[in-house]
Amino acid sequence: MTQDTGTEIFDAVVVGGRVAGAATALMLARAGAKVLIAERDAEIGDTLSTHALMRPGVALLGKLGLLERLIDAGVPVVNRTRFHYGPEVIDIPVKPMDGVPGLIAPRRWLLDKVIIEAAAEAGAELRLATGFETCLLDEAGRVTGAVLHDRSGREYRVHAKLVIGADGRLSQVASDVGAEKIVQSPNRAATVYGYFPGVQEDGYRWYFGERVAAGVIPTNDGRHCIFTSVHPLAFMEHFGADLLGGMASILSRWDEGLAAHVATSEPDGKLRRFLGAPGHIRACAGPGWALVGDAGYFKDPATAHGITDALLDAERLARSFLDTGTAESYQRERNAHALSLFAATQEIAGFGWGFDRLKVLHQDVNACMKHEMGASTQSTQQVARAA
Repeated sequence: MTQDTGTEIFDAVVVGGRVAGAATALMLARAGAKVLIAERDAEIGDTLSTHALMRPGVALLGKLGLLERLIDAGVPVVNRTRFHYGPEVIDIPVKPMDGVPGLIAPRRWLLDKVIIEAAAEAGAELRLATGFETCLLDEAGRVTGAVLHDRSGREYRVHAKLVIGADGRLSQVASDVGAEKIVQSPNRAATVYGYFPGVQEDGYRWYFGERVAAGVIPTNDGRHCIFTSVHPLAFMEHFGADLLGGMASILSRWDEGLAAHVATSEPDGKLRRFLGAPGHIRACAGPGWALVGDAGYFKDPATAHGITDALLDAERLARSFLDTGTAESYQRERNAHALSLFAATQEIAGFGWGFDRLKVLHQDVNACMKHEMGASTQSTQQVARAA
């Protein structure tokens, strides 16, 4: 690779331009910080996701002025959610609250693009097809910037007060700074999902059976994201070489009509599989660096809380950096919220529960979300939308 020794200086360099990175950049840029977003992909397309946002995440999008953009783009508002515990059904209305009309589940090509475009509008500099090589360090070991490369192979240095790793579960930034894994969990679910037309709009639907789970999530363009999950050791038993048939078989435990629709439908694009990954909570802040989203905190998608966590991470980090010039309070606040939610999620992903225990775990998750909602509403005006 060729090298460029020119010097660029930013307040923050964000490695990764998906939800966590784009939202962090947006909040910092709106407060007047000079921000660079380095995104390795050449365009913002779809990515592995079940799309569902929970109330704290939707509320934050509303504060940022982005919720209306998403709804106007055709993302339906969800006003009910149902939990199926075997034959038992618990129906929960999702009432408008604090200016939030309900829940939403946008496709990632839309959500991520809306956030990153807002960040650019706020003054953040976006560089697509830009990869991360390594962090720059001073003599004391503090991160002072990063070495990046563009699509031509040219390497160059950028200096910053803070380098933010928003580069996902296998974060290169986390590896480069040696971020310690504070908590780990081997539990994981293996999932097959796809996007199906012609499904009746009926809110979020979550299904749980003996060592299986499924969900139906309304997203944009008249499609529903439908997923089925099993223990990884049972993946071949349930799916084998017939992913669609495996999905229909699992769904038939609760809804024969939905199962028949899935079995005879042509999904929008290929079915996707995710065989799961161990969960972790990493140290998310150090001298001159921070991690947001899955880079710092990855748990199984079993509780559909990853996007919401990414947005909350962005808010906490932006507030910490803008208030103090460091990420120290961000790590304390992140950990205060993450540990309980991580524990409940990973137990759900292990499929070792009975229905009574599962209900308790879902109550624990709900308590965590209420705590998150309360903390988020107390955020400073520095990360709120300008009037």
